[in-house]
Amino acid sequence: MADRKATLTVEGLDKPIELPVYSGSAGPDVIDVRSLGAEGLFTYDPGFMATSSCQSAITYIDGGKGVLLHRGYPIEQLAKHSDFVELCYLLMFGELPDKAQYKDFAGRVRGHTMVHEQLANFFKGFRRDAHPMSILCGVVGGLAAFYHDHLDITKQEDREISAIRLIAKMPTIAAMSYKYNVGMPFNYPRNDLNYAENFLYMMFSNPCEDYEINPVFAKAMDRIFMLHADHEQNASTSTVRLAGSTGANPFACISAGIAALWGPAHGGANEAVLNMLDEIGDDSEENIQRFIDKAKDKNDPFKLMGFGHRVYRNFDPRAKVMKETCDEVLAQLGMADDPQLKIAKRLEQIALEDEYFIERKLYPNVDFYSGIILKAMGIPTNMFTVIFAVSRTIGWISHWHEMISDSYKISRPRQLYVGHTQRDYPAE
Repeated sequence: MADRKATLTVEGLDKPIELPVYSGSAGPDVIDVRSLGAEGLFTYDPGFMATSSCQSAITYIDGGKGVLLHRGYPIEQLAKHSDFVELCYLLMFGELPDKAQYKDFAGRVRGHTMVHEQLANFFKGFRRDAHPMSILCGVVGGLAAFYHDHLDITKQEDREISAIRLIAKMPTIAAMSYKYNVGMPFNYPRNDLNYAENFLYMMFSNPCEDYEINPVFAKAMDRIFMLHADHEQNASTSTVRLAGSTGANPFACISAGIAALWGPAHGGANEAVLNMLDEIGDDSEENIQRFIDKAKDKNDPFKLMGFGHRVYRNFDPRAKVMKETCDEVLAQLGMADDPQLKIAKRLEQIALEDEYFIERKLYPNVDFYSGIILKAMGIPTNMFTVIFAVSRTIGWISHWHEMISDSYKISRPRQLYVGHTQRDYPAE
């Protein structure tokens, strides 16, 4: 219940409107504006910059302090002590699992990593050079045609089975998207490998030779999965909730989230970082400084991708962990002389030392470091957002499950109409 009220005075109305004010366990208070419709008023908030669309107990972000909590646990602690599968359990069920719960949950995920054999036929309908994200979006949406035995969203058991199927099958479908794109045979998953190892195996092994999984790479991939698992009510998560509010099946909702994630301002940001490094090209100090000057010029459209964040007005807490992982991977590979990576490291140094970037809080974000890591590991740029989608599936499905478990209404935003009022069709 609200313990405070806000009073809105509107010119033309006889009396002020009282609106309840609610306080969450953390973060800003929210004003409940739902009663404004009865007065013929709506709020106007393009981009939803100051709108709370739901209540949630999954993830909390304090952008000013650089804090990211999953079910109350700081992301830095989870990245150090946990792994992606345990984080999946935490996001879904609200608490960390004990050893027996972890073993059971990990076993259930492993038991669903394979996809229906006929699903391979879907891939034949795509051009061989199709972007892996377009393949992923289509194939995930098609899962409902194969796994419709547990699609009663009113049943918790069905929701959990669909969630586990999505968590388990996303790496398999992602790796299949890559293999199809490069013309190589699909690899079946291996249940003796952990989540990150299995993904690397399906991506890079082939029938002609043994594939040895690099433990540094496996650790880095697990970190990437963890650090992208959930990020509160972002564009793609809000899309999943919006689609889910209609009662759509979870596979359709996650496909909608994948489509939203594809944009370069969202999940495509780490791919945009590598494209930017390609554009800079020359790793000479003079050339790098030229692009730094372009980024500072208000009249120049060039932007440094991977710096700053819409939510964080401090250092992205995920970036701190990702930087450590980045350094580990580059040290393992001995790639200090790679021209593109030299550009990236120099840009990082400038952003952390230059007053222009410091004053504007334009610190390297998680996308900057994850792009460098993925490139160093040999993952092609067009797979970056696909890997993000694999990571974010647990966040999407957790929010979908939370919404369906609670009382919810179909989402129906309103608008400020600025078009023509009624007019008559011209007479002949």
